[in-house]
Amino acid sequence: MSPLLELDDLHVAVDGAEILRGVSLTVGEGEVHALMGPNGSGKSTLAKTLLADPGYEVTAGRIVFRGEDVTALGPDGRAARGMFLGFQHPEAIAGVSVLNFLRQAMANRKGIDDFSVLEVRMAVLQWAARLGMDDRFVSRYLNEGFSGGERKKNEILQMALLEPDFAVLDETDSGLDIDALVDVARGIQEVRGDRPGLGILLITHYQRILDHLPPDHVHVLVDGRVVRSGGPEIAALLEEEGFDAFRAEVAA
Repeated sequence: MSPLLELDDLHVAVDGAEILRGVSLTVGEGEVHALMGPNGSGKSTLAKTLLADPGYEVTAGRIVFRGEDVTALGPDGRAARGMFLGFQHPEAIAGVSVLNFLRQAMANRKGIDDFSVLEVRMAVLQWAARLGMDDRFVSRYLNEGFSGGERKKNEILQMALLEPDFAVLDETDSGLDIDALVDVARGIQEVRGDRPGLGILLITHYQRILDHLPPDHVHVLVDGRVVRSGGPEIAALLEEEGFDAFRAEVAA
């Protein structure tokens, strides 16, 4: 069986400046991989590259999803194949309700021209209840007036309804207090319970979310390179010693 996602010697440039300098990692079905690194290490660059943001140019290497080279595909093509990105800072979209946004996204993901409003509404309400969300989310404009925790919960709601095979969660813990963090981690686990084959690349600075969403593998990204990979003990080491030891590995 081929891996779910393979990054093969990935090099990425922004405005001509190389940010990722040969990133290789493999995510299997059902695995949680944590990608950790200091500010400026390239974590969000990797997330946006996986989203196919046009500002991020793949200059070498490949992104392979379920055995298919998707490096040249745009965001819609990747999403339709089952790739999902949870944003670090989800944008508010005035005039577009959560319900209508999800209806269009679900149609793209499932290759169906249209979903009935009632069908989508019922699915949203069911998942909102499972995630502990107020059902009034359905009629609100996307992320408009949402707190940080509400925006992140809304990302998990989208992930639940779009049923991806692979999800990149870019600093899902950013800006959350401990209660909101626990709620969001519980929501991710709820989705995983329904989709045990879901692979996750969780991008984070800190150990704290990993206490609630234990990773199978941890990768440390410094200066655009994965300098060490291992198990959860890597995250514990980072918590104790910080990134300085890993910066020394880059220098070496």
